[in-house]
Order: sequence, then C-alpha cells, then structure tokens
Amino acid sequence: MSTFQSVPQRSTSPRAVLTGVLIALVALLALITVSGGFFVVDAGEQAVVLQFQRPVGEAISAPGLHFKLPFLQDVTRFDRRLLSWDGEPDQITTRGREFISVETTARWRIADPLKFLQSVRDEAGARSRLDDVLDSVVRDKVSSTELVEIVRSASWAVVPEDLEREVVSQDAQNELGRKVAVGREGLERAILDEAIKAVPAYGIELIDVRIKRLNYVKTVQTQVFDRMISERQRIAAQFRSEGEGEASRIRGDTARELASLRSEAKRQAEVVRGEADAEATRVYAEAYGADPEFFEYLRTLESYGRSLGERTTLVLSADGGYFDLLRGGARR
Repeated sequence: MSTFQSVPQRSTSPRAVLTGVLIALVALLALITVSGGFFVVDAGEQAVVLQFQRPVGEAISAPGLHFKLPFLQDVTRFDRRLLSWDGEPDQITTRGREFISVETTARWRIADPLKFLQSVRDEAGARSRLDDVLDSVVRDKVSSTELVEIVRSASWAVVPEDLEREVVSQDAQNELGRKVAVGREGLERAILDEAIKAVPAYGIELIDVRIKRLNYVKTVQTQVFDRMISERQRIAAQFRSEGEGEASRIRGDTARELASLRSEAKRQAEVVRGEADAEATRVYAEAYGADPEFFEYLRTLESYGRSLGERTTLVLSADGGYFDLLRGGARR
C-alpha cells in the first residue's frame, strides 16, 4: 500500500507584495524622471534653459543631447538660421523733393539667444524692434539722397550711342548723363552700417539690407505717367514729321528723276524722228529723181489722204483736176 506525503506550500505575505509594487513604482518614476531630464538640440536651433521663467546658465548652441532638471526646468528653443524681415511700403521725400514709396527687406539671425530672450522674448518681438530701427534709418538715409542715386548703380554708365539711337528730350539726356557718386548699393550699405549699430542690444545680428521695391507714390505716378505719355507723343510727332519730310524728299527726287527720264526719252524720240524724216526725205529724193511725175502723183495722193477724214463723201466733177489725176493714174 503506497503512502502519499503532502508538500507544504509557502504563502506570500502582503508585506512582500507591497514591497515589490513600491520598487516597481520607484523604478518607473526614476525612468520618467531621467528621460524627462534629457533633451536634444538640432543643428538648426539653439536653446536656453529656464528655471521658474529665469535663464539658467549660458545659451546652448552646440547640437546634441543635453540635460536639465526634470519638472523644475524648461527649454526655450530659437532658430539659428537666417531669418527674413520685410518692411511695409513707406512714403518718403527724397533730397530733391520727389515723393517715393520705398519697400525694404533684410536678413538677420539670433546671435545671442540669452540676450534675445531677455530683450525681445521671441521672433515677433524682434521683428517689431527691427521695424522701429530699419524704418527710421531708411527714412533718414533716403530723405538725404537724390533720386538718381537711389535708382541707379554707381557702376552704370550711359553709352553715347544709346542716346543717339533714342529720341529723348534734353532734360532726359542731362538726367541720364549725371554721374552717380554713391548709387543704390552705396545707399544700402549706409543703411546697413547705421542699423547694425542698434541691434546687438537685442541679441540680433543684421546680415543684409536691400531696397526691394521703389516707386512713385500714387499722387505722383499720375503726373509721371502723363509726362511719359506727353514725351512719347512728342517723340511720335517728331518721327511723323521726319517721316513726312523724308516722304516729300523721296517724292521730289522721284518727280525730278521722272522728269529727267521723260526729257531724255523725248530728246531721243526727237532724234529718232529727225533721223527717220531725214531717211524719208532721202528716199523721197531718190524716188523723185527716178520718176518725178510718179513722185508728184504720189505726193498729191498723200496730201489728199491727210486732208480727207474717215467716212468722207467726195463729189467730183468729171472735169476736175483731181478726177483727171485719178483717171490719169488709172491709165498708168
């Protein structure tokens, strides 16, 4: 008879279970805490660590993995690439009292993220400061510059042959012939040099400033267009006048050449006619010498032929000389 012996089972105490749960929670909390403390800065950005909304340490510009205190510190990121600024069209009076509309654009970047955060907070605040700085500098520089210096380059030169080909007014020729000392590029450099002094306080580096668009204001555009239309009409009238003069000259030359050709043709016709008459006279003379009576008879017939027209009825007397002539000719 077999004997079965039971194995006693060990029971898990509630204390051990609670300890295991606590260990798991602590491990999970530690994992969350550690993972929340690391952050990555990309190559196209830079960052500032904040603790209670105040910067902690220096700005982070190096890309890679960085650490912050979890739950206590936050990260504010800024773009480290070139950023654009586009100003609104601004009406400015030039040194020559011309009213123009100037639209400017610029390229800038965040050079000092910490100073940038403390002064302007974000890109919207930076653009607002750039509005103030650049609008003021552009207005100051443009208002002290002649219009020809704004619209033309210092390296641009008028080719005299171009002026000869174009029909332009003397005022326009004088304006085109003016020497440009600074030019548009020089004006843009002056604006950049002046504005670049004011932006480092905001953690900004100004890279470039350009005049994007330049035009007369609406009230002046109409006057300019009217003047351009008047100038074009004057040029068209001048072309028409020159064309009419050239046409008259050509017609006169043609008439003179035609008269000369007609005179030469008439002269040659007279020469030919004279030679023909001389030849006819010679032939008549030879015929007269050969048979004078027949020649006289033939000349008489020719004279009657010239004197009598077509459809002429001639009534002759049998005793008339003309009838005798015909009758005598018939006997011949």
